[in-house]
Amino acid sequence: MSDRTGIELDAQEAYEAIRSINHATIFTGDGIPAPVVYRVLGFLQSAGGYGMAQALGQLARGLERSLATYDVCEDDGRAPADSVAHAVNALTDAAELLQRVGPLLDDAQAAISRQGYRTQGHGAG
Repeated sequence: MSDRTGIELDAQEAYEAIRSINHATIFTGDGIPAPVVYRVLGFLQSAGGYGMAQALGQLARGLERSLATYDVCEDDGRAPADSVAHAVNALTDAAELLQRVGPLLDDAQAAISRQGYRTQGHGAG
C-alpha cells in the first residue's frame, strides 16, 4: 500500500493533536484554570471516550468484513481468520474500556463546572 487512506490520515491527525496537548501541558508553571480544563475535557470526552470506542468497534467490523471482500493472506501461512478474530477480540476489549472513559471525564468536568478564576489585573475567567 503506497498511499495512506483517509482513515489513516485522520488517525494520524488525532495522534498529533493528543501529542500537542501533551507537549502544551508538560510545563504549566501557572497551572491550568478549571474553565480551560473543563472545555478540553469536553472535547477529549467526545473524541477519546465515546468517539474512540465507536471507531474501534467500526474498525473491528470492517476488519471482519475484509475477509469476505479481499484475498487476505498471512506471510507465515496462518489462517487470516484467526488473526482477525484475535484482533477483533482485542479491539472489542479496548472499546469496552473506553466506554468507561466518557463517564469518568463527565464526572471530572462536572466537578469543576462551577469554577472560575482571576488573573492579576483582570476580571474573572
